[in-house]
Amino acid sequence: MTTAFDFSFVDLAGQPQALEQYKGKVLLLVNVASKCGFTPQYEGLEALWKEYGPRGLVVVGFPCDQFDHQEPGNAEEIRSFCSLTYEVDFPLSEKIDVNGDKAHPLWQWLKAEKTGLLGTKGIKWNFSKFLVGRDGQVLERYAPTDKPESLRGDIEKALA
Repeated sequence: MTTAFDFSFVDLAGQPQALEQYKGKVLLLVNVASKCGFTPQYEGLEALWKEYGPRGLVVVGFPCDQFDHQEPGNAEEIRSFCSLTYEVDFPLSEKIDVNGDKAHPLWQWLKAEKTGLLGTKGIKWNFSKFLVGRDGQVLERYAPTDKPESLRGDIEKALA
């Protein structure tokens, strides 16, 4: 059986990161962008990371430029924006695609595991979120409009 821990990504520093390193933890995987109306959600994501990280939550942001060119920056610009503007220190991947033929394999798997509203598979916009349990299986999929703080109850359950 495939789990999220079977995948890897390349971080903003160009280093491969196996999700297996987080085996036994709860993951919140989010496609992010710096110039989106939902970009202030970085603040809420960082708050979840700080609050629940010690209990086993790992937030990983996946910058994506597929929606209205809202993540135009290179790796250094993305890192700088996230750290200076929102003091983000949770892991960030290199820029990826979440839809289409070049979609990152992790995101292809996430979309197949948990469809969106009315069974849609495609990611509709930046700041779509997937909550993955300690066993590596997708627990929930959240819309971009779902604010990070609204996920607390589900995160608490997953961490229990």
